Amino acid sequence: MAFLKLLGKSPLSARIGMAMILLNIAAALLAPVIAPYGETEVVGDVWMPMSSEHLLGTDHIGRDMFTRLLYGARNTIAIAFLITVCSFAVGISCGFFAATLGGWIDLILSRLVDILMAIPVLIFALVVLAIVGNSIPKLVLVIALLDSTRVYRLSRAVAMDIEVMEYVEAARLRGENTWWLMRHEILPNAMPPLVAEFGLRFCFVFLFIAALSFLGLGIQPPTADWGGMVRENSGAITFGIFSPLWPASAIAFLTVGVNFVVDWFLHIASGLED
Repeated sequence: MAFLKLLGKSPLSARIGMAMILLNIAAALLAPVIAPYGETEVVGDVWMPMSSEHLLGTDHIGRDMFTRLLYGARNTIAIAFLITVCSFAVGISCGFFAATLGGWIDLILSRLVDILMAIPVLIFALVVLAIVGNSIPKLVLVIALLDSTRVYRLSRAVAMDIEVMEYVEAARLRGENTWWLMRHEILPNAMPPLVAEFGLRFCFVFLFIAALSFLGLGIQPPTADWGGMVRENSGAITFGIFSPLWPASAIAFLTVGVNFVVDWFLHIASGLED
């Protein structure tokens, strides 16, 4: 109820963004119900135009594009969300420990993160996935570990500002342990920037998966994925067929929606909200 009340006072851009996100979530959850065909079912000729039978036409091997878009939302959004959750779990835990304990732990973790961040993320991911393979569990693990370095830097910086506050010092004097301080003192006060960062990192991961799929090392066919669908149908542009624009538009649509909501949340967290 509190969230709905807050949303009622939100700007138009935030409401539009929320509607865009909910539309994508609904498409992902209801894909088996809404989709007129199976995810991998060949139902027509190559790159058929839009019609009553195929609302967005067919792809490069005759599968229904509307069906593939729905299942692509299901696969891409779910995997991106899982990766973002995993990266935040690792990044926040390590960042808070480094800020709270300091000393050698902070030094070692920070230098490891600096080394990883010095390597371009896309190149590093391409090399690692080419070596270990590109199954979905390995994809989740590799991207989550790479993305956790960015989360680590933010969570450590935020935790170091909170860790010197008087209420944290008072908790230390009471004899509270490090884990208790992290859960009850640092995490609640670090939530606003971390929640906003979650939305931004989700967008980055979502686009990163699409880029890897476009390069052939992301989610593998015949599983529907928006980035892979752009790659598979890119040749249609030569013939004036707009098949690759549908998944590309879906990627842009969700990214814009998430950014609208994140901008609103950052405005609230900054204290500028009336």
